[in-house]
Amino acid sequence: MRLLCRVGEGCARLLDEKMRDLSCRHVQVDEIWTFVRKKQRVLTKKEKRNAELGDQYVFVALDADTKLIPLFHVGKRDGRMATQFMVDLQSRLMNRIQLTTDGFDPYVWAVEDAFGADVDYAQLVKIYKTNGAGRGRYAPPECVEAIPTTINGSPDPWKVSTSYVERQNLTMRMSLARLARLSLAFSKKLENLKAALSLHFAHYNLCRVHGSLRVTPTMEAGVADHVWTMEEMLNELS
Repeated sequence: MRLLCRVGEGCARLLDEKMRDLSCRHVQVDEIWTFVRKKQRVLTKKEKRNAELGDQYVFVALDADTKLIPLFHVGKRDGRMATQFMVDLQSRLMNRIQLTTDGFDPYVWAVEDAFGADVDYAQLVKIYKTNGAGRGRYAPPECVEAIPTTINGSPDPWKVSTSYVERQNLTMRMSLARLARLSLAFSKKLENLKAALSLHFAHYNLCRVHGSLRVTPTMEAGVADHVWTMEEMLNELS
C-alpha cells in the first residue's frame, strides 16, 4: 500500500500537469459509487463525523470525441464537491464546451459558478426500474426513460448524452477490483482509493490503446504523440 500511494501520488501530479489547455468540445460528467472501510448505513455516529469513511463517489469527466479523462475527483456526493469539480474542470479547458451531466441538482449551481454563461449545458435525467433478483442477489436497474433538459446555452440535442462516461464506469469496475460490487476488495483508506484511481487514469489516458480509436486518448486529444509504456510513465514519475 505504501508503494501504491507513492506511485499514485506521482500519477496524480503527472495528470495534473498534462491535463491542461485542453480543446475538448463535448464533455460528459458522471459519478460512480464506492465506499471506504464501511458502507454509510453501518457507520457508527462517531465514524459518520469522519468524511473519509463510508460512501464515496468518483466524479469523472470524459471527452466524448477523444475518450480522454481530463479530470476526476473523489469525495462525498454534495454541492461542495460538485462545485470544486466543475471549477477544476473549467480551469483545464481553453474553449467553450457542450456539457452533459445527470440530474444531480447541485450541478446547476456548480456549473453556473464555474462557467457562467460560457457553456452549452444540458442534464440527462434517466428513469430506472428496479429488477427483482431475489433475496441476497444483485441485479442492475433497467433504464426505462431518458429526459434531456437544457439548462444553459444551446446544446446540440444529438450530443446530449452520458453514454460514454457511463461506459467508462464499467471500465473502472472491470479494471479496479476495489470498485467491483459484492466483493471484499473495497478500500480501507481514502488515500489508497485515490492512489489506485490516479494510477488507473494515468494508464488509461497515456498507455492504453482505446479499442475504437486505435490510439490512446491523449494521442487523439493531441496531448501526446506516442503510446507511453509503463516503464516510460514510471520513469517520468521518478
